[in-house]
Amino acid sequence: MSVELPFAPVDAVIRRHAGSLRVSSEATEELAERIQQRGAHLAADAAQRATDDDRKTLQAADFETDAAGPGELELPVAPVDRIARLDIDDRYRVARDARVALAHRLERYAGRIAAAAAVLARHAGRRTITVADVETYFELAPYFPDE
Repeated sequence: MSVELPFAPVDAVIRRHAGSLRVSSEATEELAERIQQRGAHLAADAAQRATDDDRKTLQAADFETDAAGPGELELPVAPVDRIARLDIDDRYRVARDARVALAHRLERYAGRIAAAAAVLARHAGRRTITVADVETYFELAPYFPDE
């Protein structure tokens, strides 16, 4: 699976939560890949909800978020649209507001991971968030379910 999400906006999300810490490019790349996996999974769930409602268009409500407009997003909507289509077939359409809702949800998800990775880096006494911090988050996440 190629990563559809550009690294620059993902890096911006990490840096927003990193404070004075540096961020390795590998950490950004890992987070981008994890965001993409999560987005594809959420879109597949949304497609199932649309199917259950006898619809072919994914709507914002299918992503169970109270997202506002695209103006406050760091993650670009076009790549999020491509991510949404990774695990669903071509018969589904993704409404514009659904793409924005998914982008909001993924940005919040990335923010939680970035904040946790920053805590892990500080705890390890490092000044750089590394890929190990992102991976450790996912090792620990099952013990702290929040979504």
